Amino acid sequence: MKKLTSNQIRQMWLDFFKSKGHRVEPGASLIPHNDPTLLWINSGVAALKKYFDGSEIPPSKRITNVQKSIRTNDIDNVGHTARHHTFFEMLGNFSIGDYFRKEAIRWAYEILTSPEWFAFDKDKIYVTYFTSDLETRKLWIECGLDEDHLIPLDNNFWQIGEGPCGPNTEVFYDRGEKWDKKELGIKLLKEEIENDRYVEIWGIVFSQFNGIEGVERDKYKELPSKNIDTGAGLERICCIMQESETNFDTDLFYPLIQATEKLANTPYKDENKIAYRVIADHVRACTFALSDGESFSNEGRGYVLRRLIRRAMRYGRKIGIETTFLHTLVPVVVKIMEGFYPELHKNEEKIIKMIENEEIKFLKTLDNGEIILRKMIEGKSVLSGEDAFKLYDTFGFPIELTEEICAEIKIEVDIKGFEKEMNRQKEMARAARGQLQSMAVQSKDLIECHADSEFTYGFEPLKARVIALFKNGEKVDSLSDHGEVIFDKTIFYAESGGQVTDLGTIENASTRANVINVTKAPNKQHLHFINILFGQCKIGDEFTLQIDEFRRLKIMRNHSATHLLQAALDEIIGEEIAQAGSSVNDQYVHFDFNYHQKIDEENLSALEKRVNYWIASGLEGKTHLLPLEEAKNMGAKALFDEKYGEEVRVVTFGDISKELCGGTHVKNTQDIGIFIIEFEESIASGIRRIQFRTSFGAYELIKRRENILNRTKTKIGASSYKEIDTKITSLLDEKEKLLKNIRILRQKNANDLSERIKNKFELIDGKKVFSAYLPDVSKEVLLLIVDNLKALDEATFGLLIGGEGGNLPLVSYSKIKDIHAGKILSQIAHQLGGSGGGKENFANGSGKDKTKIESALKTLKGLIE
Repeated sequence: MKKLTSNQIRQMWLDFFKSKGHRVEPGASLIPHNDPTLLWINSGVAALKKYFDGSEIPPSKRITNVQKSIRTNDIDNVGHTARHHTFFEMLGNFSIGDYFRKEAIRWAYEILTSPEWFAFDKDKIYVTYFTSDLETRKLWIECGLDEDHLIPLDNNFWQIGEGPCGPNTEVFYDRGEKWDKKELGIKLLKEEIENDRYVEIWGIVFSQFNGIEGVERDKYKELPSKNIDTGAGLERICCIMQESETNFDTDLFYPLIQATEKLANTPYKDENKIAYRVIADHVRACTFALSDGESFSNEGRGYVLRRLIRRAMRYGRKIGIETTFLHTLVPVVVKIMEGFYPELHKNEEKIIKMIENEEIKFLKTLDNGEIILRKMIEGKSVLSGEDAFKLYDTFGFPIELTEEICAEIKIEVDIKGFEKEMNRQKEMARAARGQLQSMAVQSKDLIECHADSEFTYGFEPLKARVIALFKNGEKVDSLSDHGEVIFDKTIFYAESGGQVTDLGTIENASTRANVINVTKAPNKQHLHFINILFGQCKIGDEFTLQIDEFRRLKIMRNHSATHLLQAALDEIIGEEIAQAGSSVNDQYVHFDFNYHQKIDEENLSALEKRVNYWIASGLEGKTHLLPLEEAKNMGAKALFDEKYGEEVRVVTFGDISKELCGGTHVKNTQDIGIFIIEFEESIASGIRRIQFRTSFGAYELIKRRENILNRTKTKIGASSYKEIDTKITSLLDEKEKLLKNIRILRQKNANDLSERIKNKFELIDGKKVFSAYLPDVSKEVLLLIVDNLKALDEATFGLLIGGEGGNLPLVSYSKIKDIHAGKILSQIAHQLGGSGGGKENFANGSGKDKTKIESALKTLKGLIE
């Protein structure tokens, strides 16, 4: 086995799979993009879901990557075990409808054992596989693995809910008998016992079935496009190849531990190892997450990072570090990782300041909180929920730390009581928000703030001075975490007129903050809601204000297109249309208007074409400040419910659009690029909505539609887009012919069965009754048989039971007075575990239990009598 550094292992992995035709895909940000189901990117495949679920066509059907990941479910185990981490890296190779089991196993064996690559001793490799997946077993043996190194396990099947799933095979490395103190040997794998001898290094999922709830696994249907999804843990492979005691003793972690040891008064050994490992793990996770754009906060991802910093600091105190120190470890993380992640070096200074700022905040709460906690639990065996909540709410002491401290001294925490108090506070906050929203004013301090502030329509970064500060609407002199700011001037647009706010940053030499929202204060100043990353914000401070320019550009294009759409609606649909509101953001626009009927495809196409014509015409965009009456006289449109002052802002595009508007706009319609209507719908009585996209958003919509077209082209066997229409027409013709043939065959089948049944009637109490169980006969055929029986010129009753897809379709009819088809069928259906009913002369339903058919038909006789 080679002894490789972490950088060499990563590169060798990518080089190997590149040699097998894989495209090297850059690892994604830890912050999920357009995936609300994930808090963090937590695996190699998580960032590739768009390819696996078919929403995007992959650039290659073979992909390999190194994906940074964060998982938060194991935070409490970090440091206590050799292999649990919050931040880790997954080496992956993926096939999207290309190669499958044979290649995946052969290449896994090759990279692991070949002298050219990792050169593991094959006798140290053990593999588990799904018990019935004998093909996988056979392929590993063909590669050269000994039969007694293959262990069948019933749990080796990967499935999360409904959808693609399949068996998986897992690769383990035997670290030797010294890690097996109880001498259990292979039993550790066979019984899936947690151990340090056999280390799992690689999992390979054969995604080949479509899992359906309620269906037995052996009845799952195979997917038309099978996939390979693998994940190998870099930290674990490093541990093995560097012959380290644990993952924490590899080149990924140990320099951090050494740097921490210089700050501590306790060496890295015995029970102190836990503290060092927690610190190393948590500072790595925070460094990467902050580099990818996350920040500390009290919710979501930001709260996870806050919890990691506070937990690491508390463990720092266990080894004698009483002051801030985590920020000094950031350069060590950068040095270890920047060979593969050069962006860390670019963001290093920002990360250091953010972590130091968070440490300073926490030190203020840590000392006081621990003292108060220890007083609260003095002489007690349980910390009440009320006390735990008081620590959290009044003193800012995290509940997780309360639990950890109490666990160390065998004190129980009433978590249910804590959660009850939390919920009560949330209800009170909701009620308070409701009261505030129902009032015209929200803050006395804001109402009394008359400081002059100017909004400038522009892009260029702007230097501005802090003239007022608030926290939750109350006036303050400084901010160190979050609050509201008014500047003497600003380029940040405040949400109004349907257009969303600008986002961005404010920064000076000592402080940086994100602007997360902007509203208008009672006296019309722009109120900036900020989240401070590091430093302080004080009255009189000067900052450079910078908006997210790309986002602003997309909003401007969308807003200007809204004016063009209004003009197109006037021209094509009619001037009686009035705008009923709009929502303009950087992704799309909702344009609402009064109209009594759906706009058909022909008119939607005409609207889209007209707007794009004006875009291509390069109409100049101008703004004018005019008296309100003068603006109205020039024909400027006003919004449906907007209140205007004596002087108004009029936005024009050539001679085709004049509107009163305070929003941001392009200088020329050509800047919009392209306009595409996504859909038109009704949202209320007499109110229609058009959703559209422009520019980059339109491009993304086009690509999504193109992907659908590509998949359709592949599915119907068309060689080009031009063939799609012809192919679909041909398929529809063929379908109609097949349906006609099916109808003919059904009728023939029904006629044949009718002839058999006609001669097998039973006289019950003098009444002629037809009843039959017809396995594998569909409801459609049963209905045709009933039509034939009803056509007989005599008084009869019939009840037929079919069989279709696990159900038992039921049909009955009655031409006999006083025999109600619906009532009888309802009772029979209930006896068969189903339901049904109908009128006197006809009824239908379905049953489920085949074992009750014979008794149900006997019951029928009693019902007729």
